[in-house]
Amino acid sequence: MGLIIDVTRAFQHAWLGRLPTGIDRVDLEYLHHFSGTGRALLRLGGRWMFLGAADSRKLFRALSQTGGVSRRCLIGCVLKSYVLSWRWPRAGAWLIHTGHAGLERENFSDRVRRYGLRPLYFLHDLIPIRYTEYCGSGVAVAHHRRLATLLETASAVLVNSQDTGRDLAQYATEEGCKVPAWTVAPLGIGRLHGLAGPRPLEAPYFVMLSTIEPRKNHLLLLHLWRELVAQLREHAPRLVVIGRRGWKCEQVFNMLDHCAALRGFVIELPRCGDDELLTWLSHAQALLFPSFAEGYGLPLVEAMSLGVPAIVSDIATFREVGRDIPEYVSPLDGLGWKRLILEYMDNDGAARSAQLARMKGYQAPTWEAHFQVVEGLLTSL
Repeated sequence: MGLIIDVTRAFQHAWLGRLPTGIDRVDLEYLHHFSGTGRALLRLGGRWMFLGAADSRKLFRALSQTGGVSRRCLIGCVLKSYVLSWRWPRAGAWLIHTGHAGLERENFSDRVRRYGLRPLYFLHDLIPIRYTEYCGSGVAVAHHRRLATLLETASAVLVNSQDTGRDLAQYATEEGCKVPAWTVAPLGIGRLHGLAGPRPLEAPYFVMLSTIEPRKNHLLLLHLWRELVAQLREHAPRLVVIGRRGWKCEQVFNMLDHCAALRGFVIELPRCGDDELLTWLSHAQALLFPSFAEGYGLPLVEAMSLGVPAIVSDIATFREVGRDIPEYVSPLDGLGWKRLILEYMDNDGAARSAQLARMKGYQAPTWEAHFQVVEGLLTSL
């Protein structure tokens, strides 16, 4: 076995029936790209199972199904390996780990050394460490452990942006560790293709696309929308919130569930398939992305690839990814967000037209280019 793909996170999310979010989509792209050459590693019940070629391909296909996969199918993919497989990898094999999960376990480093693996990790961000206040209980401690495992065992590290790479280097220095060799491989887009459906709303609307969690700053927009409804009444634009409910956002949930002023003006879509998302995003006045912190910001790239304007937080990651195209405003500047939303309600408004002009010729990063970086890195090492 020369190339091993850790599929544990993808397996667990498929088992729970969750629609893929940002990190999940990276996992799935790696499964697809390496499905013909890689072997699957599944960590369950404290056991590391290295599946054979045929079983790996079967599991890769099951996990990659866009319409979801049954638990029975997942059980069938791994049961034989769980009972019978004692196949160890060849010493020196690459272990590709793209989803953070499991690195916090104390025995992860020991297992890597035991099997003689060379890990290639994909680090998405250091947000649980840098912005502990936005995360659930214990997440920061777990992420410190993940980074300790990464710094101790990595043969190479991939990051999604220069900003994430610089943050990793600074963290390693702070911890008194050697700074690992890191390479930027921007994330491609792949889920939004084909033709969008008919416009889903007659009224102008804006889209916010993310899991509902504190650092995404949904609360700012909900308060702004309450003001817009009071000011414009039936002429107020709609806000379409796409993404499942996460954690530590009780006030956001209460406004979504109980604020009468927002009823009919804020539309929540917790489960939105790729075709439906393509339609909603394609017809939007703009994508709204008021996050306090991001490692990359895939929805911004997706919006620009579709020619949809974006109003985003003025943070380093978005400046790197969006360059001079989006409108940038502080995530704390409520009046600034309100002003831009009012300006972007008009399809032919000056600000919106100017951004569309800046967007001409934009070429989004591709997964093909991403994996050229990955393949080049594996070859060079």
